[in-house]
Order: sequence, then structure tokens, then C-alpha cells
Amino acid sequence: MAEVTAAMVKELRERTGLGMMECKKALVAAGGSIEQAIEDLRKSGAAKAAKKAGRVAAEGVVIVQAAEDGSAAAIVEINSETDFVARDDGFLAFAEQVAEKAFSSRVTDIEKLLEGELGAARENLVQKIGENISPRRALILDAGHQVASYVHGNSRIGVLVDFEGGDAELGRDLAMHIAAASPMVVSPDDVPADVLAKEREIFAAQAQESGKPDNIIEKMVEGRVRKFLEEVSLVKQAFVKDPDQKIEALLKSKGATVHSFVRFEVGEGIEKEEADFAAEVMAQARGA
Repeated sequence: MAEVTAAMVKELRERTGLGMMECKKALVAAGGSIEQAIEDLRKSGAAKAAKKAGRVAAEGVVIVQAAEDGSAAAIVEINSETDFVARDDGFLAFAEQVAEKAFSSRVTDIEKLLEGELGAARENLVQKIGENISPRRALILDAGHQVASYVHGNSRIGVLVDFEGGDAELGRDLAMHIAAASPMVVSPDDVPADVLAKEREIFAAQAQESGKPDNIIEKMVEGRVRKFLEEVSLVKQAFVKDPDQKIEALLKSKGATVHSFVRFEVGEGIEKEEADFAAEVMAQARGA
């Protein structure tokens, strides 16, 4: 029997879309033959699930699992292809299982989360529903402070906030604000240097179009940079429940500090394919 190497497992994963452990198991059973492993997987139905797993999944839910004492929490995003499936009881139950495992095990690597029973549950769900079900990302906040959480009513946006001082009500207000205002960072100092450099470059190019003197252009650029930093920084934003008050003033009034936060929104960053039904019909007609 040929030795099953990491390269063989990698190739089988790329060709089937299945998990590492399942690919390795199939290769061992097939005596190291990738083609035989694919045939066996097709016979078992697993390859059918893998084909569905290649389709774009940009709908779904964000689930939060939190400790009762507010000391830690996990947040996960589970994707489906359609919003209809994202409301399915079986899909939601699976999503809850992923969140529970992430929280209890403190594991955020999706591949590891799907090892064992969860991986099998996902494949069964794909076969039953007929759509790609794809756990996309997970994150844990457990830094020894208070962790507040908020999930928007339709479960498309979820937030965790690691903060110190204040109370549970403040934590929830902060989480709700982050869900609504979508800040990039806690404070202006946290904006990555490369992001700031790119924005400055863009502002400079825009200002050059004005045809004004260089000293005026420099002031224009700096003004736009300051505005950008205020817009993307949590503490500089106007509190959504009281626009006359900045978040930094709210925190000061409560003797509180925000250390970090995470905001997940379903499908962000995924390029969703738009179906051209007219083109599909034409293609079918030509092939008939």
C-alpha cells in the first residue's frame, strides 16, 4: 500500500472540497490511490456534498455563545446559499452546535471545529438541504475583563465587546452601537499604518484636483485624515442612542474602557454570484 502523504491529502481536498481527516481516511482505505478514493467518496455520497460545497454561500447567520457571568464569549458565522435555508431549523441547530463547540473548546480554527461529529453533521445537512453549508469564521474573547454581546434581530450581525468598568447595560449599549455604526478600530491610534497611508494618498490625489496652492492642499489632506480617523474609531463616534455625546464621553462618565471588539456581518467580503436566469434559459434552449 502506498504511503499517504500530506501532498496527496492536499490534492484530494482540492479536488473534492472535503475535510482533511476525511480525505486522509479515504486515501488510506483506497490504498493511496487518489482516483480510487474519489470513486469511493462518490459512491458514499460524500463527493456529492463536496460538489455542493463548491457553490458560493453568502447568506446565513451569526451566532454568539457567552458565559453566564459575562467573562467570555464566542462568535461564529455560518453560511448558506439562500436566506430561506438560513431560517431552517436544522441549519440553525447546526449553527448553534458550532458556536457551542467553539466556546467550550476555545477552538476557532474552522477545520478543527469540523473534525468528528460536527463534520459529519454538516455533510448530512448538505445532503438533506441540497445547499452548501459553510462555517466561515469563529473568534473568542476571553481576556479577563467583561464581555458584552449583541446579535441583531435577524442574526445577520453579531458583536462582542471586551470592556472594563461600567455595567452590563453599558456593555450592551456599546455592542448595539458597534452593530449599527460599524467602527474599524477602538481609537485613532489603532488604525493600521498601511490603511492610513492609503487613505492619505487618496485624499492627496483628490485635493490636487482643486488646483489650490500646496500649503492649502496639505491642510485639506490633514483635515480629511482627521475626519476619517474620527469616522472609523469607536471612541470618536457619536453614540447612536444620543448623537450629542461621543462614545469617549460616555465611557468617561461610566469610568469604563473598551479594550477590543469584534463585529461579524453575514457575507461581508464574499463575492456573491448573481444568477442571470435569462442567460440560463437561452443556454438550455441552445443545448436542447
